[in-house]
Amino acid sequence: MFDAYYHVARKYFTLVPFAVSPLTFFVDAPFGRFTPEKDSILLVDGIKSWIIMELVSPVVFLATLLTSSSLLASPPQLLLAALYLIHYTNRSVLSPLRTPSRSKSHISVPLSAVFFNTINGALMGTYLSSPAACAFLARAHTRPIFWAGIGLWTLGFAGNIWHDEILLNLRRKARTKGKDKASSASGEHYAIPHGWLYTYVSYPNYLCEWLEWLGFALAAAPLPALLSLSSFTDLVLAIKAPAPTFAPSLTPPYIFLLSEVLLMLPRAVRGHAWYHRRFGPAYPRERRAVIPFLL
Repeated sequence: MFDAYYHVARKYFTLVPFAVSPLTFFVDAPFGRFTPEKDSILLVDGIKSWIIMELVSPVVFLATLLTSSSLLASPPQLLLAALYLIHYTNRSVLSPLRTPSRSKSHISVPLSAVFFNTINGALMGTYLSSPAACAFLARAHTRPIFWAGIGLWTLGFAGNIWHDEILLNLRRKARTKGKDKASSASGEHYAIPHGWLYTYVSYPNYLCEWLEWLGFALAAAPLPALLSLSSFTDLVLAIKAPAPTFAPSLTPPYIFLLSEVLLMLPRAVRGHAWYHRRFGPAYPRERRAVIPFLL
């Protein structure tokens, strides 16, 4: 029964972002700079709601590991579990506690994040403690791709923190100068960030997070096989495949990476357009949204 739930979650956690992603190129998620201007009982505290919704992932991940029939059996498994928990300790606790202020968020945002993080935490914990992961990681230290993945995760994690700190410093300086209550409808101050990857893209923190989870996936799981889809019929048949046989080589670490790119890319594109509308000619024209020189 548990295996059936795992495969159903794995299948639809892959497919749903493909359906949602195109819509979010036209609809803004109601938080941050896109917080609704009119106050409402549906708007919740930005920092508290962020902590709650992001804590769900490590809690579910850890609970899944601890209740698994097969405990983590190798140092690589323990290392990967630690990296997952380190990321979410920073994301759910340390980062919001360093934030001087955050716009209110529509209740739909934390609710949808709780749903996403519950499924993702369970899938990642289930995979990492599975016999398949145990077998793959038993000789991980002999594979260069494992250490390349760990290095890429470390680089992405450090970049994520560094670029978030640039944004937080802008907000801290605004608060010191008393600007934070008069710069936007949400009560937050927005300015043009500069330095490091902000030279090239508007959302380097997104790019660095993708690098993190690409590195994690490379270290944690075999590369998934490409589906052979030569026609629309093949695509329909692949989607309709029973959950246990749906893309069998596509494991949760790669599903998580795919979901992140599909769901965050539209936000980066819309946020990049917002920067141009807000700052006009003052905003660097050479910057792209999230991928240097391309997009």
